[in-house]
Amino acid sequence: MQSAMTKSILIYEDNITLRMGLSELLSLADEFVVLKASENCLEAREDVKHYNPDVILMDIDMPGMNGIEAVKQIRGSNKEVAILMLTVFDDNKNVFDAICAGASGYLLKKNVSDKLIPFIHDVLSGGAPMSPAIAKMVLNAMQHTANTDYNFTDREKEILSLLCKGNSYKMIASQLNLAFETIRSHIKNIYGKLQVHSATEAVSKALKERLV
Repeated sequence: MQSAMTKSILIYEDNITLRMGLSELLSLADEFVVLKASENCLEAREDVKHYNPDVILMDIDMPGMNGIEAVKQIRGSNKEVAILMLTVFDDNKNVFDAICAGASGYLLKKNVSDKLIPFIHDVLSGGAPMSPAIAKMVLNAMQHTANTDYNFTDREKEILSLLCKGNSYKMIASQLNLAFETIRSHIKNIYGKLQVHSATEAVSKALKERLV
């Protein structure tokens, strides 16, 4: 029986070896339970409604429907579930499209063995984790003047930028040498100005409108 502390996970990955490897890796940690591991994401939206998972591991390139489209469908009815993209793509467009679709974080498949668990922890704590290579591409795409003025303070701009780099609230507090609750208060103000309700939505909107 799943305990209150156990986090439930859905996996969508067409490579059977990687799919089984992900399931085995997560099964070694008592804190996770894999509810379903599928070779495609055609039923992802229905699965999310049925299982109400805490985390989704989503490959980008799959037969029938790609992971980016699946994320869009899931976000149409569920804004809260954490979606971590598993990708071999090292190009700007796929990563940027996944972010804008509403994915919560990103991990290159070659880094799965040592970074999967930490990245899941990060995304569950409110962060938007990305591998360094992907974070760099995302930031390069963000180096444009904002079209909309949300009247952010300098501190709010700084925190939003750190959030877009994949930092959790705790990491931001540490980097800025501020109390966790102070960061939470600033982020609440940022959410209010952006009219969003989560880190995923804030990052997505900041990227779409080139706010950082």
